Amino acid sequence: MSGPEPFGARLRRAMDERGPLCVGIDPHAALLAEWGLNDDVAGLERFSRTVVEAVADRVAVLKPQSAFFERFGSRGIAVLETSVAQARAAGALVVMDAKRGDIGSTMAAYAESFLHPDSPLFSDALTVSPYLGYGSLSPAVALARESGTGLFVLALTSNPEGGEVQHAVRADGRSVGATMLGHLAAENAGETPLGSFGAVVGATLGDLSSYDLDINGPLLAPGIGAQGATAADLPAVFGPAVRNVVPNVSRGVLRHGADVVALRDAAERFAEEIRTAVAAV
Repeated sequence: MSGPEPFGARLRRAMDERGPLCVGIDPHAALLAEWGLNDDVAGLERFSRTVVEAVADRVAVLKPQSAFFERFGSRGIAVLETSVAQARAAGALVVMDAKRGDIGSTMAAYAESFLHPDSPLFSDALTVSPYLGYGSLSPAVALARESGTGLFVLALTSNPEGGEVQHAVRADGRSVGATMLGHLAAENAGETPLGSFGAVVGATLGDLSSYDLDINGPLLAPGIGAQGATAADLPAVFGPAVRNVVPNVSRGVLRHGADVVALRDAAERFAEEIRTAVAAV
């Protein structure tokens, strides 16, 4: 009896059918205020429900940032549970942006929270931090394989502070970031049409030709829009791997709320710009 369809295969199909755009759901206090909403659970629920209604039936991926829901406690988590379920029901894949990272049974528990089919927060993929050592992610890798879900591992992030760790050079001459990419390439070896273990690689980082981004897996690329990168930058940053890039736009879309049509139009503009840039490669 075959198991669930792997995340990589489902993502490849969604990207081919809907385009590769990922829209973030980041209900931080400033955005709630811009939308005319209170910084409370009611505002959180209205914000998240509106984003899901606007784009979940047309974009490949939605990426809720767990922290902005967690800050409201159990009621915020309840909103997140509903948002994840509604987004997946509308056909979007959900990448939970929780950046979990720990060891042993604790890492296993984090993985079960987001990647076990019986969890109320069951998502298609989870962002994770490997900086307790890549091997610390083994429980999450194992559960992802079993449940047909995926991971996005922090490798070359867009925040300036990341360089002090990710660009550090190991005794073998490879940087820490390159080492993480190598681990992911090994996880994805032989998978078709796309592996399920991706890397987070910032779209704002410029020329990355010194890194081997061909990991046979997806590259989640924050930085489009408010952080300064554009769709047109993607081929220069990612080179031949650009076809596997999942560009994330958050504020660039969300600032058009709270009108559903305006949000939808903004997402479609970004999606078309990305399609055009990728097609040119």
